[in-house]
Amino acid sequence: MTDAIRVIQYGLGPIGAATARLITERGNLELVGAVDIDPAKVGRDAAEVIGLDRVLGLPVRARLAEVGAAADVVVHTTNSYFDLFTDQVLEILAAGFDIVSTSEELCFPWSRNAEAASRVDAAARAAGKTVLGTGVNPGFLMDSLPLFITSIAQRVDHIDVTRVVNASERRGPFQAKIGSGMTVEAFRTKMAEGRMGHVGLSESVAMLFDTLGRKLVRLESSVEPVVAEKAVKTRFFDVPPGRVRGLHQTGHAYSDNGEFVSLTFRAALDEQPDGDTITIRGCPDLTVKLKGTNGDLATVAMAVNAIRRTKAAAPGLVTMRDLPIVTA
Repeated sequence: MTDAIRVIQYGLGPIGAATARLITERGNLELVGAVDIDPAKVGRDAAEVIGLDRVLGLPVRARLAEVGAAADVVVHTTNSYFDLFTDQVLEILAAGFDIVSTSEELCFPWSRNAEAASRVDAAARAAGKTVLGTGVNPGFLMDSLPLFITSIAQRVDHIDVTRVVNASERRGPFQAKIGSGMTVEAFRTKMAEGRMGHVGLSESVAMLFDTLGRKLVRLESSVEPVVAEKAVKTRFFDVPPGRVRGLHQTGHAYSDNGEFVSLTFRAALDEQPDGDTITIRGCPDLTVKLKGTNGDLATVAMAVNAIRRTKAAAPGLVTMRDLPIVTA
């Protein structure tokens, strides 16, 4: 396995654990370390923590500096928000590793987090390493994929992407993130604090506008609760009628000529039918429908599949549009 890319998994929540499992299944990748701050995980064999039925001989460490293994790339799966993950990313770069991160605000950060993004980019260039923010959304469904579809359009007048998610099939933290079980009042209070709901619509908008050479003059966004009309039960939540079972989030982005991008994200327990629709008006009009894009499985796949491209990329903070097509 000397030619395998050596990977450290940083963050062992549900997504991180699933990512680490997939890494162990790939013949061209080797899991050489695991990091998590949870005291209940630190010191245990990584195999036990991520759900493998064999011993890996890799104890989970609380800090990256304690891993002690030679590695090439760190897969970073911790927080969505720049103020929570910036120090982690800088620490990884200082240790001399390329980074693939599932942090949504890192996917195209220059519109809302330009100063922090510049710090990360400068640190990556100084270290001669690459940082990629990616995932299924943002990172693919509402930005990279629509952009790729425009390659067969002679003219693009408007882009609309709608994603509907049956959250009953998703992990517990995701169900909590969309407000499952909350009262409507508590939902609105939590949303006003800015730490709940889907993260990434503005990043996707920025990537679409910037890549297609449009000037973003206004972005209107809204989030509304989806309220249960009957009782809904999952492995993680028991939602009575009148409580929140999810959210409906929209973003409408305008250029000088009017609305150019419309994004809709609806995720709720027992939501049907789920699926993704991308509609491009122009010459010609194009519509693409996807079924089966489980967000958890797709995020893990994207993070792992992007490792090879990230390691080969030029130093700095890059996005999905900067890489050759990522494939399985």
